[in-house]
Amino acid sequence: MTSRDRELGMDRPITRRDFIQGAAGAAAVYGLGGRAGADSHEAAPRRNAPARTAAPGYPPARTGLRGGHPGAFETGHQLAREGRHDWGPVAASEDEPYDLVVVGGGVSGLSAAYFHQKRNPDARILILENHDDFGGHAKRNEFRHAGRTILGYGGSQTLEQPGDYSAEAKGLLRDLAVDVDRFDTAYDQDFYQRNGLEPALYFDAATYGTDRLVRTSAIDPSYFLPAARCETPIEEAVAQMPLSEAGRKDLLRAFTLDSDQLPDHGIFSEPGYLQGISYQEFAKRHLGLGDEALGVLQSFPAFYFGVGIDGVPALEGMATGLPGLGGTSLRHLEGIGRKILDWMLQPYIHHFPDGNAAIPRLLVRRLIPDVAPGSDMEDVVQAPFDYARLDAAGAPVRIRLNSTAVRVEHDGDPKTAEHVDVTYVRNGRAERVRGRRAILACWNRIIPHLCPTLPADQRAALGKLVKVPLVYTNVLLSDWHALKRQKLALAICPGSWHKVIAVDFPVSLGGYRFSAGPDEPIVLHMQRVPLEPGLPPTEQHKAGRFELLATSFETIEREIRTHLAGMLGPGGFDPADGIEAITVNRWPHGYAWHPNPLFDPEYAEGERPFEIGRRRFGRIAIANSDAGGRAYLDCAIDQAWRAVGELEA
Repeated sequence: MTSRDRELGMDRPITRRDFIQGAAGAAAVYGLGGRAGADSHEAAPRRNAPARTAAPGYPPARTGLRGGHPGAFETGHQLAREGRHDWGPVAASEDEPYDLVVVGGGVSGLSAAYFHQKRNPDARILILENHDDFGGHAKRNEFRHAGRTILGYGGSQTLEQPGDYSAEAKGLLRDLAVDVDRFDTAYDQDFYQRNGLEPALYFDAATYGTDRLVRTSAIDPSYFLPAARCETPIEEAVAQMPLSEAGRKDLLRAFTLDSDQLPDHGIFSEPGYLQGISYQEFAKRHLGLGDEALGVLQSFPAFYFGVGIDGVPALEGMATGLPGLGGTSLRHLEGIGRKILDWMLQPYIHHFPDGNAAIPRLLVRRLIPDVAPGSDMEDVVQAPFDYARLDAAGAPVRIRLNSTAVRVEHDGDPKTAEHVDVTYVRNGRAERVRGRRAILACWNRIIPHLCPTLPADQRAALGKLVKVPLVYTNVLLSDWHALKRQKLALAICPGSWHKVIAVDFPVSLGGYRFSAGPDEPIVLHMQRVPLEPGLPPTEQHKAGRFELLATSFETIEREIRTHLAGMLGPGGFDPADGIEAITVNRWPHGYAWHPNPLFDPEYAEGERPFEIGRRRFGRIAIANSDAGGRAYLDCAIDQAWRAVGELEA
């Protein structure tokens, strides 16, 4: 180990299991045949991390590589990428048939089970989930520090715009005793301003020759994070950036333009034009930005769109914060537009301490009451969940974890069949279960491999639904004095591995208390969307997936420690002593596919790939947010409602 690694704290206690996790992922990518051992799902404890005596039976407390963890994807890769069909002897279930078998234990699958049970109170339901935890992308991360439990979200983040949810989604929240008005007080909306925490740009030494944090009003995260307003003039902020003189001039021009750069387009034709070219093309052609300035802006839109400035329409990019609107006629409407948005948008505060993971926990508790005590949105936050009761013999609803479906087929002609047989692999052993109906609430692109007898056009449509790869990393800090000294709420980091870093949302609910002051521990949330500029979005996403699976936890940990040392070091942060635990939520298949106007045709109603792909097939219906083309919690719920209704029509 190098002296630099020791300075970063890479020698702090951590077992080989974190390395094995990364090695298993690399083996899966490169076809090396590596398989994670039975214990490799569980990452090792860091100093003051959750006690390992609790973690084996309690997945939220596991640290290290989570999300799409080793053990969750290998069987699926063998099916879809290697074409494996022989899974050895298949054991038949002893408790079939079920009224409904659901493949996928995320929000959509659990909602489908709930809707079906509500219509059929005596129904017997089996939910199969390939991960070691339920919730899909709505994952809960737990940490322990000094006898205290600290929560973070590992995926699906917030109940965005709950006032605009469908009647069915609103009804589900009501059934689960979720009162969205409660977040008005649960979310400490003055936290960032009270502590002077502002947005910033962070330039790292490896990319820009020096570590520099530049607080700037050029970043406006107010639509999702009410950070303190930075009063540093844009001219002063740009002057601090470690760029060439030409690069600084380019950025300053982009942020301060106040004259029309599109003389060939009037105010009425500009929107169509700007929606038809990428932001990168607009910035090069009309703003005159060079590669250095474009590099700073490249990842700005990635966490909303899943692609960088080369894949985002210019109009949408500027609507979400990229500079340049001042160079168009639309600048005259900016004030009106912002007022309209402020009127339309609900505050981004509908966040549980563990993000949207609270919703699947509420659903599971309703489906399997013995799993946890309590009855509402408050007590679920700290309710102890007994995972041993998820798959209890004789229970009307059972959730079977670590179980990857590999074949879903009717017991005869889909038009006349009375049952659906689902074969799945658990602990290396193939098992088959029979149901009167089945709902596939899993990643939709895997469905053609599960159901090869689907109509050809449906299989082709499902094959187009390439998801956006993501990394949501949570880092538990022992205190946040350095953050306060650096006045940092959120940073966009154009040269770093994690491109966005933010203080977690300040929510106290159900007896759970957010960090009250800088002496207390806090979670930093770090995000990465791997990009390959120049490729079409789907090819970027495929390349990003390979990158994530081939990157070891050790590599990511080193990136994290180097990043925080450079960014927070001037505030007194020591990465060797200040980091208590790390959970990397790696999602090779993250955001749902959605049409991109720069790369996809304008589909007629009913002809979008996810609409064709979700068609009912005999006694099989298809759910998941993929089936709605929107990576939002309400979409997952709505698609569950639709799928249940189709099967009972």
